[in-house]
Amino acid sequence: MPASGSSALAAAPPAGRAGTMLARLVRLPNLLIMALCMALTQTCLLVPTDPLAALLSVRFALLLLATLCVAAAGYIINDYYDVKIDTINRPGQLVVGPVVGRRPAMLAHLLLSFEGIVVAGTLAPAVGVVTVGAALLLWGYSARFKRVALVGNLSIGLLTAALVLLPELLLRTGHTAVWGYALAAFLLTVVREIIKDVEDMRGDAQHDCRTLPIVVGVARSKWVVAVFLLSLLWVVAVAIGQGFAEGQWRLALWLLGTVLGPLVLLGVRLARADRRRDFARLSTLCKLIMLGGVLSMLVIGR
Repeated sequence: MPASGSSALAAAPPAGRAGTMLARLVRLPNLLIMALCMALTQTCLLVPTDPLAALLSVRFALLLLATLCVAAAGYIINDYYDVKIDTINRPGQLVVGPVVGRRPAMLAHLLLSFEGIVVAGTLAPAVGVVTVGAALLLWGYSARFKRVALVGNLSIGLLTAALVLLPELLLRTGHTAVWGYALAAFLLTVVREIIKDVEDMRGDAQHDCRTLPIVVGVARSKWVVAVFLLSLLWVVAVAIGQGFAEGQWRLALWLLGTVLGPLVLLGVRLARADRRRDFARLSTLCKLIMLGGVLSMLVIGR
């Protein structure tokens, strides 16, 4: 049942547990990975000659604040709209309702989104426009897009790519590698989002969601995943080839071992997957591959 009136908390769990649940609400580990991704983009790709100054830049700190505020707001509004579905798919992980009332959750979403947009708008027009678009897309995704076959998956892919591109939109360095990372992030995110839709079919189907596996079935959804996965394999293979050709041995070997190899393993396991736990493991593997890709920025130029 929705929270009543203006109650800030739907329940009063112990302080330690409440803190843990609030961290889960905003997906704190995901926010930390986002911060790491942006920090590495800033220091390793865009300003490798003076990484410490780039990292401690006030403008970068404000960009990071704006991005994480909008991302946290997106996670909150997603849980706001998904209370009933998550009761089935993730009953032990509910925060909106059992811990935080629906109205306070909505207020937190609006305040965080507003703060992120205002801060981003003071940095650069392009950054402000992208941030407004991201906030609106996150709202649309939570309210409608995620329930439409492939539209929600592509939306999250675009948002992930934007995360990589924001530091470049602020600095305008013209570095082309950042676009390659953004494309790879988009493709891998779409792969993971479709896999997650297969994992969550039971709850989604009971609430009239029209996700890809519900519309076309699991088998055909696997073929769609395969298209994005093969595209990603091509992008990574090209990057590895360029790395060897340009003497970037460490980068090429890193991508080979932590990205390309696991992507092949992902494809093999995807072909065999037929149970919910199989797709849950594939989703985790996607996270590890993305982490490997992000950390590859550390070996660029070395």
